[in-house]
Amino acid sequence: MTITIEEETKVPFTFDYTALTELVINGTLDFVECPYEAEVNVLFTDNDSIREINRENREIDAPTDVLSFPIGEYPVPGFFDDLEEEQPEVFHPDTGELMLGDIVISVERVVSQAEEFGHSIERELGFLLAHSVLHLCGFDHMEEEERMIMEEKQRQIMDMLKIYR
Repeated sequence: MTITIEEETKVPFTFDYTALTELVINGTLDFVECPYEAEVNVLFTDNDSIREINRENREIDAPTDVLSFPIGEYPVPGFFDDLEEEQPEVFHPDTGELMLGDIVISVERVVSQAEEFGHSIERELGFLLAHSVLHLCGFDHMEEEERMIMEEKQRQIMDMLKIYR
């Protein structure tokens, strides 16, 4: 497993956010039963930068909490069976790892949303990471049924990892 963490902004967390990041990414991939070693890139940034990324990539001129940029396509969310045959380009040529994609997180939003929702910053960061990794595995929440499935998976992952509100 390769998890690359970059920081474009000062991360003021008073806990080991790199360990939490690794725990949640690994836990989420175990939960969805990803059969491959994987590669995930995480960028911690600020509201201004994530707003720019959101505008450039989604044509939404507003900051957001997290953005996910999956490399592969999953006709069935979390279904990895035909990936090697159908999308060999999503595997790193040197390591053989499944290149899942990139996660961009606004540190400012993590802090403000934790306060807004009345839970810890650790819980907010863990939730956003689990949410984003599910997106990297093909899950979405555009339709009501998809939203319900994804929310249940997020709840189960957070419970499994003992990251509570």
